[in-house]
Formats: sequence, C-alpha cells, structure tokens
Amino acid sequence: MVDTTLLEILACPLCKGRLHYDKAAQELICPVDRLAYPIRDDIPVMLADEARPLGAQEEIDR
Repeated sequence: MVDTTLLEILACPLCKGRLHYDKAAQELICPVDRLAYPIRDDIPVMLADEARPLGAQEEIDR
C-alpha cells in the first residue's frame, strides 16, 4: 500500500500533472501523457523509461 501523503505530493515527471492511483494494477496514471508508472514493492517508479503507455481502450479514472 502506497502512503496517501506520498500520493498527494507526487506529480508526473513529464508534465508535472496530477497522478491517479490504480490500486488494482499498482500503477500511478497520468491522464495527460497517458502513461502508467509502476509501483514496485510499495515504491513508485517515476521514470518515463519505466512507464507504460496506456492503450487506446483503457479508461482513466478521474
């Protein structure tokens, strides 16, 4: 489980926008850049090279 305080201060490293936590997928989602940053061992990996692009059919929870 990722600390909620940490989630409030994290931002997308590319656009500096707000991220959305996808608990089921263990990812932080940037709706602007349509990227999903992985969370590994409760640590967000905030590297653009590690992010996966969201598919065209993937919904973004706002």
